[in-house]
Amino acid sequence: MLLTLFFTTFVTIFLAELGDKTQLTTITLSSTTNKPLAVFIGSSLALILATLLGALAGGSIANLIPAFSLKLLSGIVFLIIGINLLAQSKKESTGDT
Repeated sequence: MLLTLFFTTFVTIFLAELGDKTQLTTITLSSTTNKPLAVFIGSSLALILATLLGALAGGSIANLIPAFSLKLLSGIVFLIIGINLLAQSKKESTGDT
């Protein structure tokens, strides 16, 4: 079970971060400083700290809010984000022509 959770978390976060502003910022910093190792270490530590804060907050929230309500709320939030992204994409594509 722990290995399944680890693998699911890894794949989800890895795919979510591809092309994310964090990755784009890392690419920009690395290309402008010519110090890719320092940029890698700095961005990795920042991501680890941000993830630690999220995991700790998530654990605390899970103790206060029932799992069903938390899943429902997160599903609604992701739907709202998706609808907004689709609306922005449609607005941009109609504005370009």
